[in-house]
Amino acid sequence: MGRYLVLYNSPTSAAEMMASVTPEQAEAGMAEWTAWAEKNGTAIVDLGVPLGDALHLAPGSTAAGAGTATGYSIIEADSLDAAAKVLEDHPHFHTPDGTIDVVEFLPMPGM
Repeated sequence: MGRYLVLYNSPTSAAEMMASVTPEQAEAGMAEWTAWAEKNGTAIVDLGVPLGDALHLAPGSTAAGAGTATGYSIIEADSLDAAAKVLEDHPHFHTPDGTIDVVEFLPMPGM
């Protein structure tokens, strides 16, 4: 069983998305996420949260800017293909231009 980082991507920031919905739309969106989480039960290690602006770091410099990752989750699955099955009906796919990246956590050498 492996763990996977799920990054929810969108050209629109999470802050913009949350600011532009009505309370009813927000409630309906949360209901979709709750249904997805309940359906997948123990595969969900951390449901995650929306993400804000990113800070890009390089040796000797920093640059603030909006990243495309708007949220994350952590899931457990037997393989990358099994992780994709957990996400195949995810509500983020209802986000205009929404995509999902799934990245496997690898064990740290020597730990």
